[in-house]
Amino acid sequence: MKRQWLAAPYIVWMIIFIVVPMLLILFYSFTEQTEYGIRLTLDHFRRFIDPIYINVLLRSLLLALACTVICLLLGYPMAAILASREYSRKKIMYMLIVLPMWMNFLLRTYAWLTLLERNGVINSALSMLGLPSLDILYTNEAVVLGMVYNFLPFMILPIYSVLSKIDQSVIEAAQDLGGDNFTVFRRVVFPLSLPGVISGITMVFMPAVTTFVISRLLGGGQFTLIGNLIEQQFLSSGDWGFGSALSVIMMLFILASMGIMNKYEQENGGALW
Repeated sequence: MKRQWLAAPYIVWMIIFIVVPMLLILFYSFTEQTEYGIRLTLDHFRRFIDPIYINVLLRSLLLALACTVICLLLGYPMAAILASREYSRKKIMYMLIVLPMWMNFLLRTYAWLTLLERNGVINSALSMLGLPSLDILYTNEAVVLGMVYNFLPFMILPIYSVLSKIDQSVIEAAQDLGGDNFTVFRRVVFPLSLPGVISGITMVFMPAVTTFVISRLLGGGQFTLIGNLIEQQFLSSGDWGFGSALSVIMMLFILASMGIMNKYEQENGGALW
């Protein structure tokens, strides 16, 4: 308690780079500049009710949900393999998962342009094999693929962290009581891994629903996601009020999602089914 002053630099950093920007976003979202000065308004939030923007939000949620489900289906088995004591090459596999994260996010996304374009690596290989080429660049599928590639490690690592800490004696006890592998997984392993699953879902869904780089590059501007819309308001349209209102709406939505997940984790985390 006598060393609380050590946290002062971190508190100052949070105030400058987190609290102050959030207060500015709230200020711009509820105000507008008029010829008589600044006045309070809810017009920015009323504007969001337009069906065009609702469709943008729904499309963003749908693609983010698809990305999250795919990451969970791919990430859970990989995390289980890494947590297995019998797997001898887990360090190599762990490095292969973490290594792409050392590369710039933008470069990783640009790499998929080279892979997916009409004369790219994948279509060239398919052509050599006499197979029809794929035309998925600038589609929803390409955007989801880019999301999964970039955010998959954020699903694997939390689940792996929880699975590696499960007491093996609990699993052995369930097997001694006559449970087969599927029953042990359903009644013991998966419930105990729920904290990691919920953390992974949160860490994937939140950046996926607000991403704008992936959709702009791999979507080719064919459609707009909520992240692109917010970016346009600040950088292109100069409508900071509407952009701030969109940011507030997304923050509230994400906070509500996190609250629901945390409540579910507290009620069911670690409980046997």
